[in-house]
Amino acid sequence: MNCWFHLCFVFSICPAMTHETGTSTTRTVPGNTSAKIKKCSTKDAEIFMGEVNTRLTNRKSQSSQDWKDIGELEKVLESTNVTSTTSISSGHLVALLHQAKSPTRLTIYANNSEVYFETVPNTKVLVHLPKDLGAGPNNTIVFCMITWPETNGTVLGAQGLLYENILVGLSVSGKNVSGLQERVNITMNVTTPINETHEPRCVFLNFSTQNYGSEGCQTLWERNQTYITCSCDHLTYFGVLMVNSSPSPSDQKILSYITLIGCSLSLFGLSITVLLFITHKKFRADVSMKVHISLVFALILLNVHFLPSEMVAALSSNSLCVYMALALHYSLLATFSWMALEGFHLYLLLVRVFNIYIRRYLLKLSVVGWGVPAVIVSLVVIIDRTAYGYTPVDSRNPNGTAICYVTNTTMMMVTTMGMIGLVFIFNVIMLGVTVRRFISLRQGQETNCSRVKQDIFSLLGIATLLGITWGVGFFSITTAGQYVFCILNSLQGFFIFLWFVMSLRKMQKSAAEVSNATQSTTEPKN
Repeated sequence: MNCWFHLCFVFSICPAMTHETGTSTTRTVPGNTSAKIKKCSTKDAEIFMGEVNTRLTNRKSQSSQDWKDIGELEKVLESTNVTSTTSISSGHLVALLHQAKSPTRLTIYANNSEVYFETVPNTKVLVHLPKDLGAGPNNTIVFCMITWPETNGTVLGAQGLLYENILVGLSVSGKNVSGLQERVNITMNVTTPINETHEPRCVFLNFSTQNYGSEGCQTLWERNQTYITCSCDHLTYFGVLMVNSSPSPSDQKILSYITLIGCSLSLFGLSITVLLFITHKKFRADVSMKVHISLVFALILLNVHFLPSEMVAALSSNSLCVYMALALHYSLLATFSWMALEGFHLYLLLVRVFNIYIRRYLLKLSVVGWGVPAVIVSLVVIIDRTAYGYTPVDSRNPNGTAICYVTNTTMMMVTTMGMIGLVFIFNVIMLGVTVRRFISLRQGQETNCSRVKQDIFSLLGIATLLGITWGVGFFSITTAGQYVFCILNSLQGFFIFLWFVMSLRKMQKSAAEVSNATQSTTEPKN
């Protein structure tokens, strides 16, 4: 609602060595009774880390083998036989293996060559592990940090630059840790300034798809902050991608001002529209105008609840925020409902010209227009009582601007984006029918500039009532598109006000022409 989005390798043996070192035992992988993992010595793990370091450093181009190497490295480190806490370093890789005695919170400090539970010089990465990892005396907690040389460019085919070319791996031997209530926090110090056109995004390696994902991870960062924190509910390899900030902070500020000004103008214009409707009897007698005024009321509710939503979210009153979120969701759905009913009413006027009498027509429209949104909101509350409340505008930046809206992402996508999509498709079809009707009516008639302008203004007014501009949101992937979306939709109410004023002038002009014609026919001839 602003201005208007792993374990698949089973490594069953220690890396082949030219000599035997230490002792080894075997253990069964949970969930796979046929797979055996041999316990490796620390020396074996160090040698294998050196091999992986050489492969990742010398490989000229990124390939799927990189993913396999990292997956195998994780398995080797998990199967390394340790009795306490062991630190291993080799080239661009550092690892810490900790034999868990009992569940406890852990803090790990790491730089390019050292990793300990105590502060190290020039700390680059700080990791806070929660207590509920499920690690016991037979499990090893593994930390591994991989740093690529600067010359390697993108890492593992990332769609963006990996900040400091660092990947941080976290795992517990024999366990697939996910859905943590207390999150894992990986904090990276910002040593290289972040460009104004970029922003960090916390991601993890999805080994099954060999791609980066962000599900279950939050990026805790604000512009000019000296650190980036990735707060995640699972364990795997994590990194921070630098992605294009769209829009940039300056654009975000401008778009916010546009939204504020546009919505304020719309609210003012819609209020005047209601007064025009009340004070003009011919408006109140027109069925189409009654449909239009219902859309006006829905837009008034939307703007009244949208404008103060950010301010309410900043308050400490949870109940007020829940009310604001619920009312904002309802008024948004009601706006979409009445835009769809505008399309249905247009269909009756243009396609079913005859036999369009429907008993209690306006009452039935009102039941749909105001009732359907109420049913949807009620279902959301029944399914998830915590679905309404404090919601960050940008999910990638939970500490940024927030409003009171739907907190459940699935609910929001289904009820909001789903309804926008359906209404947009239906009303685009209705607009196409209208254009075709206009063309058929004008065939064989003499065209002039005045009539063409009148038809264009009529079509623009109809497009505004149908909410066609909301569809721009599906294509506003560029900053320019977001500006267009913001301007058009924040001013929708003001455009409807202008359309009402033009309709009033047209109605008064027609009435004056009829009056003059009547007067001329009733005057006595000399």
